[in-house]
Amino acid sequence: MSHNLIQSDPDVMTGKPVVRGTRITVETILRKLSRGESIDQILESHPRLTRESVLAALEYAAEAMAHETVHAVADPDSA
Repeated sequence: MSHNLIQSDPDVMTGKPVVRGTRITVETILRKLSRGESIDQILESHPRLTRESVLAALEYAAEAMAHETVHAVADPDSA
């Protein structure tokens, strides 16, 4: 996969990561997948996307999560 398929430009979708050459955000792709849409369904509804660009969006999101800082939050019910 290649991150060069994903871009972040402040002039496009307020800087959210998008598939290069589109206004389709990584977030949109993730939300569609989380609702149970298949990659084929996403490709059908967004003809400018390719299977490679959807997989690049997933890889981009996984990388972003890998570098996220997690802070433990106390469970209010355990006190």
